[in-house]
Amino acid sequence: MNELRRPRPIAVKALPGCRLWIRYSDGVEGTLDLSDLVGKGVFAAWENEQEFEKVHIGSGREISWSKEIEMCPDALYLWITGKRPEDLFPRLRELVQQHA
Repeated sequence: MNELRRPRPIAVKALPGCRLWIRYSDGVEGTLDLSDLVGKGVFAAWENEQEFEKVHIGSGREISWSKEIEMCPDALYLWITGKRPEDLFPRLRELVQQHA
């Protein structure tokens, strides 16, 4: 997979219980349970379910709720698919082999 063409989030939706549904440009979609973050640091805002429901795709394709709360779409993609970083970023594999 070309890093320039890596999957991008195209749809996101808040679900009950601080769960998040995301669809990516390659057709991958999945649900993530973020409830273990509620009440911790900036995620205290999610104690109000209406704040969690504000999720959207930001201008940089990040998964965002506010300027203070954003999540990396690549990390969430890895979480959904169970892939490793070097699966999404093939150049990482080359770098690891060079330094092994």
